Amino acid sequence: MIARRSLLTGGAGLLLAGCDRIVQIPAARKILFAGEEMQRGLQRALVDRAALAPEYTAAQMSPVFRSNGTRDPGTPEYGAMVANRFADWRLGVGGLVATPLSLSLADLRALPNRRQITRHDCVEGWSAIGQWTGPMLGNVLKAAGVSERARYIVFTCADRYGGQPYYESIDLIDAFHPQTILAWALNGRPLDVAHGAPVRLRVERQLGYKHAKYLMRIDAVASLTGIGKGKGGYWEDNVDYDWYAGI
Repeated sequence: MIARRSLLTGGAGLLLAGCDRIVQIPAARKILFAGEEMQRGLQRALVDRAALAPEYTAAQMSPVFRSNGTRDPGTPEYGAMVANRFADWRLGVGGLVATPLSLSLADLRALPNRRQITRHDCVEGWSAIGQWTGPMLGNVLKAAGVSERARYIVFTCADRYGGQPYYESIDLIDAFHPQTILAWALNGRPLDVAHGAPVRLRVERQLGYKHAKYLMRIDAVASLTGIGKGKGGYWEDNVDYDWYAGI
């Protein structure tokens, strides 16, 4: 099988001009993003869902881990949080849960944290290896008591596109994967603004655009209907990116 990343970055030179400009031609989008359900089904049929993404040594870490997408939400609300070092920031956990949560940055740091050195693969075609630290998303969801009716986890962020908060989603399979974490540190230091402070999602078996930055809310839902335009994420809704971006 041809890997998704090989298709997007191969010798055909398929117009990888950036996450906000890629494949603007409808015919190109149709070719690139056709067969999502087939790929997802094949990948999940052939690959152990508990398998880990490759992890690396400190010596293999990239000297520079570039930022991408939104580098600063630039809103007054976010600016105020930066000014007080996120002391008033809270991560809401709600939707189909038994116990809604409101977690501070100190709360997340106090949880059992996972440290992992992994490779970030961007749909633009570049990669970087960095060390991420944060609690497993699955443990946070367990603490909230996710309902059996829930099928997806939706992330709402502080940055805005078209005047609306940025959003993404994953299913429960990826949400409970041990390498899916709520990262508050990169390379041993608290996240800076460009990399998604105070907390970003790391879902290591998917492409970079799924790794939502500037997290504000996490909601368990039964369906993606009513989330944006119904495809589960900003880029999926507006540029026809695949919802399932497995690598």
